[in-house]
Amino acid sequence: MDLFDKISKNLGGPIGQHQKWSHGYFSFPKLEGEIAPHMMFNGKEHLVWSLNNYLGLANHPEVRQADAQAAADYGMAYPMGARMMSGNTKYHESLEQGLAEFVGMEDAFLLNYGYQGMVSIIDTLVDRNDVIVYDAESHACIIDGVRLHMGKRFVYQHNDIASFEKQMERATKLTEQSGGGILVITEGVFGMSGAQGKIKEIVDLKSKYNFRLLIDDAHGFGTMGKTGAGTHEAQDCIEGVDVFFGTFAKSMAGIGAFVAAKKDIIAYLRYNMRSQTFAKALPMPMVMGLHKRFELLKSQPELREKLWLIATTLQNGLKERGFDIGNTNTMVTPVFLKGDLFEATSLTRDLRENYGIFCSIVVYPVIPKGLIVLRLIPTATHSLEDVQRTLDAYSEVAQKLKDGFYKEKNLELA
Repeated sequence: MDLFDKISKNLGGPIGQHQKWSHGYFSFPKLEGEIAPHMMFNGKEHLVWSLNNYLGLANHPEVRQADAQAAADYGMAYPMGARMMSGNTKYHESLEQGLAEFVGMEDAFLLNYGYQGMVSIIDTLVDRNDVIVYDAESHACIIDGVRLHMGKRFVYQHNDIASFEKQMERATKLTEQSGGGILVITEGVFGMSGAQGKIKEIVDLKSKYNFRLLIDDAHGFGTMGKTGAGTHEAQDCIEGVDVFFGTFAKSMAGIGAFVAAKKDIIAYLRYNMRSQTFAKALPMPMVMGLHKRFELLKSQPELREKLWLIATTLQNGLKERGFDIGNTNTMVTPVFLKGDLFEATSLTRDLRENYGIFCSIVVYPVIPKGLIVLRLIPTATHSLEDVQRTLDAYSEVAQKLKDGFYKEKNLELA
């Protein structure tokens, strides 16, 4: 009997072989309104806290209509070519200009995918004479982009400005010899911890060091700041950011991404990013749907207000019940518990099968051994009733964990 079978024996019945790796299957309801966070999983309804749908736009009726109309008008293939060849349209360009203005930049460039886009941005902006300085907890797309760099790269301790300065001093000495430049990379919102990057403090150090700043604001675009422009708006340092990266996969509940910067930087990226030069342009149904999503993001601030109501109510409730949610100061909500892999898997399956709550689990090697992180992603589609139900369930499973209920020996005897 393997680990999954031992757990399922006590927490919800047998798991089929295919489910051991796929963890089951979701089915999404066909609704006329927004996608509710209540989904069907293996035939049972679950409350889900793992959706990339911050503002609830995924199934918004106006978005669905725009998507469907564009598919009817253009089909899924158009435009048939890369942007620099035969794949450019006025709709791509108008979306780029609107996005650039919104995030406080001169120009923007649409990207087919976020992960691939960030990797390619880094690869394009630096050469072997340049030095990259980046945060230790950067997203995998940043790490993979840095790995392509043929020059030097230095990592500073997460959100540690003293460590950042130490690495900047090393980078400065090298670039003085090589004649290259320094590219600093951090995130607006760190998606695992929910902490904001120290963007303002880094920008303030431009008076001391010579560098360009690239921020990955995948989670911050649409959620952070007075208008939702991003974490750089929230920290009042828009002018200090040289290159801004945002994805459509979070707040916009779509596919693709964009990079924004000064016109000369964007012009350079347009014709040198290999992942875009040799790839088909975003298809028209997505582009037209993104126009509608972007319009709603700007015109309906109540969606962002609802997101933050859910997030703050959830986080305050967790803290009141004694849970450790780290130092999050955004909507991303991690819950830190202590336990081994077996306990972590048992607990999350108990939540799923007996409480009807589905959330993301993070264990070793992503985090140190002996720790469990249950990550909750609030959205504008969640309700205060959903929050209360989750708080009650978390209190119960936390007590079970403390009492040793999820330990392998206890489940075997149950």
